[in-house]
Amino acid sequence: MTSIYLPYQSHGSDVLSQLGYQVVSVAGAVMILAGYAALQRGALTQEDRWFNLLNFVGSSLLAWIAIVDRRWGFILLEVIWALLSLPPLLRRKRSPEPR
Repeated sequence: MTSIYLPYQSHGSDVLSQLGYQVVSVAGAVMILAGYAALQRGALTQEDRWFNLLNFVGSSLLAWIAIVDRRWGFILLEVIWALLSLPPLLRRKRSPEPR
């Protein structure tokens, strides 16, 4: 009996790679959402390194998934999101001025 290959069927390592991509994309989304939730609750500020680190790593993971999947709109969104998170991460933290 011959088997018919259907594109939506999972075969061995395809299942693991698809699961891996889903885990990475969910992790990236959770990082971005965690940073946003912390910002909204006042736990972080826009200049906080953790806020920008969560955004940078999360959007970089999502950009990688978008690149692998060739989703140009998401590539544009996530790469720019990651790049916008870099300047605050690279700025030196200023010491508070003495009074």
